[in-house]
Amino acid sequence: MKGAAALAVGPTILPASVFGQNAPSNRITMGIIGCGGRGRNHCSEIYHQREQVQLLAYCDVNAAHRAKMHAMTHEMYQNDDRAEHNDFRELIARDDIDAVSIAVPDHWHALIAVAAARAGKHLYSEKPLAYSIAEGRAMVDAVNEHKVVFQHGTQQRSAEQYRHACDLALNGYLGAVHTYKVGSPFGIQGGSTAPAPVPEGLDYDLWLGPAPFHEYTDGRCSGDGGVGWYHIRDYSGGWITAWGSHDLDIPQWANGTDHTGPVEVEGRAEFAANGVYDTAWKWHVESKYADGKKLIYTSEDENPHGIRIEGSDGWVFVNRVVIKAEPESLLKIQFKPEDKRVAVSDSHFGNFFDCIRNGGTPVAHAEAAHRSTTIGHLCNIAARTGRKVQWDPEKEQIVGDEEQAGMLARPMRAPWKI
Repeated sequence: MKGAAALAVGPTILPASVFGQNAPSNRITMGIIGCGGRGRNHCSEIYHQREQVQLLAYCDVNAAHRAKMHAMTHEMYQNDDRAEHNDFRELIARDDIDAVSIAVPDHWHALIAVAAARAGKHLYSEKPLAYSIAEGRAMVDAVNEHKVVFQHGTQQRSAEQYRHACDLALNGYLGAVHTYKVGSPFGIQGGSTAPAPVPEGLDYDLWLGPAPFHEYTDGRCSGDGGVGWYHIRDYSGGWITAWGSHDLDIPQWANGTDHTGPVEVEGRAEFAANGVYDTAWKWHVESKYADGKKLIYTSEDENPHGIRIEGSDGWVFVNRVVIKAEPESLLKIQFKPEDKRVAVSDSHFGNFFDCIRNGGTPVAHAEAAHRSTTIGHLCNIAARTGRKVQWDPEKEQIVGDEEQAGMLARPMRAPWKI
């Protein structure tokens, strides 16, 4: 980690006029950390931007995942010009890489992101931002200190229907907004608890990294298809944070609270009784902002998957498929030049690359990512303790409850630390 941090190199991008628009030395050089399903999605996004981005390397502790990435990149590029790494530190230490994408389990996000920022790498990181609130703050601080570009993988901020819904709320077209209702998919239950041999080619100790040691169980380290580690608390906050990072992010955007959050959080959840999966699979949590607005977050037995913003004069509902409103005329609003507008991005990776090249703040910047993910963590804390969380969003402290305050961070398994 110290070796990687020491290589705080600057970007190697040169102006297009030097070597031609698509010359290799004019393109942003990328590495991918994590070659599972999301990492391969990142690979596709990078390939589609290949006129301005050059993929140089990828990394995964699972040889089977690296093999899939190798096959995918060979088919795309018709060559084998990219390096493979087992250990992320080797990739970060390369001085020929400008930016990395992070697509690994939640418990690894902060360690990798902080090391990469210290090495001068720009960052595109999957959601949720971090395993805990403390780790999320460490990521934001590293991004700010080392002045690297950061984009959170909450790609709903790069979809027009979400922008329209937020702009309606921000400009009073719904009247006085009083309630945000958010629904996300159920978690899952089960998962094998029987010890099993570690699959050949999986560096299980490095996969665990800062998480507590447990014997390997079948499927534990797989996240493809939304199973496995996503629902094991040692590695993730479950769907409350995984989907919540997307769906709680839109009320934050619509509320103009990218740099703060609610002051109270309370609710309940049901946790699986059998199997290795131990995150919440069903929940109802209500948060309150200082100005009295409510944010109600439930599994989709209570609210359909999406975000409903309710005001005194109407409502709008939005998800990845539809946008609906009452009155329907809200969908045809022509915004005025003087209206407040959220940032515009029609390509999440494209926005990231544009900010590296030209400066500016990405649409899903680090502070916004941290504040949205924080709400999910607070929902988990309230549900697990069965008590209301009194939250100070300015100091980022839980007030008056030592047990809850102790859940803002988790010790890391030696030798890992930030």
